[in-house]
Amino acid sequence: MVLCLGGLLLGESALTLAQYQQALQDPGSPPGEVIWTIRAPRVLMAALIGGSLGLAGATLQGLLRNPLADPGVLGVSAFAGLGAAASIVLGLASIVGAVELGALAGAGLAGTLVLGLSARFKEPEALILLGVSLSSLGGALTALIFNFSPSPIATAEVMNWLLGSVENRDFGDILRALGPVLLGAGLCFWSARGLTMLTLGEETAALSGLPMDRLRMAAVAGTALVTGAAVAAAGVVGFVGLAAPHLVRRMVGDEPGRVLAPSALAGALLLVGSDLLARMLQTEQELKLGVVTALFGAPLFALVAWRAARSWRG
Repeated sequence: MVLCLGGLLLGESALTLAQYQQALQDPGSPPGEVIWTIRAPRVLMAALIGGSLGLAGATLQGLLRNPLADPGVLGVSAFAGLGAAASIVLGLASIVGAVELGALAGAGLAGTLVLGLSARFKEPEALILLGVSLSSLGGALTALIFNFSPSPIATAEVMNWLLGSVENRDFGDILRALGPVLLGAGLCFWSARGLTMLTLGEETAALSGLPMDRLRMAAVAGTALVTGAAVAAAGVVGFVGLAAPHLVRRMVGDEPGRVLAPSALAGALLLVGSDLLARMLQTEQELKLGVVTALFGAPLFALVAWRAARSWRG
């Protein structure tokens, strides 16, 4: 809440106390436009995307029983980026919502492939390998689009999308992303019992009486939905889904079901803070959100991993 308030009050355009008062009294005034039309949707979008990625990362780490799993491990992020890149190169960027629909279509394709394969290959190692293969394929096809892009402008737009940003978003963008995010989050939380049971091993989980196949597929479908919606709304943003669960795990324990909600909050905190930092840094061109999360997320995650390694040795 403090970061969200900071996102509303702080930015490239410094406002006086009188202007803040004017914005509260008259939302249609110039200061009101800055706070309620430009900054507020940006803050809310960052919180929504960060929460989605944090939740997806915690769900995948519980499902695959791998602390290095993140939303990109199943190839959903790569295919969502591919769908967005294809839409831009085909000249559809001028149509409202076309790029977002392309990204969702790519994420849906990857999610459908993984969902079908997960019903046949239940081992987490197999899912990881399949996800890495899909991610590599999506990256290769996106590179192919770069290679055959018809114009430098289209290439720049694709690169701009792949770097991730919540700049120039409005409440309509938030509402379009909210539906798939809520549906995916519901599936992730419904699968929490199965994720907890998987910590006891596949055989024990199979004997628990829970519908493990359905819970496993719900986890995959939920992460695909929230990740696809996040990429469709803000482009490719890395490290949030990987780092967020590790930031809260020591406080709430290792039970995967208990990590989901705190990871979503940690992801929202990370992305709102990163976006605020990107706005406040004095640079000629504003840093992209994906660049900020990579620059500060990698050292942060390295610190978390170093502390975990020390505890394992102890």
